[in-house]
Amino acid sequence: MLLPTVSPTPGAAVRRTRKSPLSALLARLAALVALVVLGALCPGAAQAAEEPGTQAAGLHISNGRLVEGNGNDFVMRGVNHAHTWYPNELGSLADIKAQGANTVRVVLADGHRWTANTASDVADVIARCKANRLICVLEVHDTTGYGEDSAAGTLDQAADYWIGLKDVLAGQENYIVINIGNEPWGNTDPAGWTAPTIAAIQKLRNAGFEHTIMVDAPNWGQDWQQVMRTNAQSVYAADTTGNLIFSIHMYSVFDTAAEITDYLNAFVSSKLPILIGEFGGPADQWGDPDEDTMMATAEQLDIGYLAWSWSGNTDPILDLVLNFDPAQMTSWGQRIFNGANGIAQTAKEATVFGGGSSDTQAPTAPGAPTASAVTATSANLSWTASTDNVGVAGYDVVRVSGGTETKVAASTANSVTVTGLTANTAYSFAVYARDAAGNRSARSAAVSVTTADTPAGSCSVGYRVVGEWQGGFQGEIAIRNTGTSAVSGWKLAFTFANGQTVSNMWGGTAAQSGGSVTVTPASYTQTIPAGGSVTVGFIGSKGATNAAPTAFTLNGAACVNG
Repeated sequence: MLLPTVSPTPGAAVRRTRKSPLSALLARLAALVALVVLGALCPGAAQAAEEPGTQAAGLHISNGRLVEGNGNDFVMRGVNHAHTWYPNELGSLADIKAQGANTVRVVLADGHRWTANTASDVADVIARCKANRLICVLEVHDTTGYGEDSAAGTLDQAADYWIGLKDVLAGQENYIVINIGNEPWGNTDPAGWTAPTIAAIQKLRNAGFEHTIMVDAPNWGQDWQQVMRTNAQSVYAADTTGNLIFSIHMYSVFDTAAEITDYLNAFVSSKLPILIGEFGGPADQWGDPDEDTMMATAEQLDIGYLAWSWSGNTDPILDLVLNFDPAQMTSWGQRIFNGANGIAQTAKEATVFGGGSSDTQAPTAPGAPTASAVTATSANLSWTASTDNVGVAGYDVVRVSGGTETKVAASTANSVTVTGLTANTAYSFAVYARDAAGNRSARSAAVSVTTADTPAGSCSVGYRVVGEWQGGFQGEIAIRNTGTSAVSGWKLAFTFANGQTVSNMWGGTAAQSGGSVTVTPASYTQTIPAGGSVTVGFIGSKGATNAAPTAFTLNGAACVNG
């Protein structure tokens, strides 16, 4: 994941290092050797995980699966929230819940690298998770990249932090999972991960913790050298309670369906509990993660996933919403919440909060929505509230097209701003109400909305050469929307003067004829919010001269250069 360049609390945050394609290739070769020589986990080959000797009173592991205290399966569907750097954004928990999530993974600090979250702060986080009916995964982030990042703390230090919070955490076993340390080993000697992980687990158990414990993989969470996969059985067996779940972080390493399905099926077939504790979808210069397969496989195997992250990244490419504002949902956010196998479609609230209760009465249908503040790419919708015998939990807004519906927004109030629309396009929207038991109302009447034309000329473009070598170079183009409305479905055009050609691009798709280049967006750069920007990068070829383009147009309108 990407962290803020400057933390709101004392201490500087860092950007997580992703592997280069060459490293990934070497990793895969190493993995193959490990599988053959070490007998790593694979479907049908590994021993099944032993049943736990003692189960926790709340969330616990049974037969390789995470279940609640009553024995019901609990499949995490949620997101990560960077609380320790943005301590004033806990209101986001209500917004995350409104999008349908049943879990939130909350970033904390133990004081080694960033200012420690206090006992009272952690108690407040737990209380707010419970108030918003969210299961809370608490993680210490200071361990990130240990062994490669000199600023990182140890798992032992993280365990001491949790022990210092025991009075706050005790009795919350129904509501929280303790993720000992985030990505607690880098790419340097990742085999060193196993013993400290076992020691930290046993330290917490010896201190009397009965919670389900989560452990992250080495290699910055991505386990590309298969250390966690190879040693999972022994790590799991070291926890005498059996209430342990493994967390794999899936970014650029997991760019093919085969890699994803092979890794996840190896754990599930061996009855070793696992979830995708972080993942990204947008491509970068190291690869293009296959988020579609991640989400589809998680749904097929009934295992959890937690997307990175709600908001606040240094580079907003992985922000689900911009500026912690659910009205500014990005294309990445739309994919996670409203796409195929997304949160809105698959999440089920924990029964400890009343999900699966005897309430079978659906809310009344909401009033027909009315539209206001319609722009080229957004519209405000409001409607008369529904009523329910227990209480309305929220509303789902759908786009209606013939006989099909697509969820486009969710809200706990009777109004919402729908974003990511296309200029000069007709839409039809309707609303459903839902209660805490999952009962859904009849659909409201629909409202027709036609978006405005895209304003012209409200843009600036920054072009820079990141690096050069003989015959080639890497370039970067930042496109800023200086207008008052979001821009969606854009096309950027410019001309090279010295015969340069684009050979590979991320963040967009390039088409070139002679020196003339046009760029259309990737799915995650489709929308440029008002006052916001998107960035595309590329590899190009060049001759002796490599002058920057002098003029750019966006959707045919000239942009300021700089």
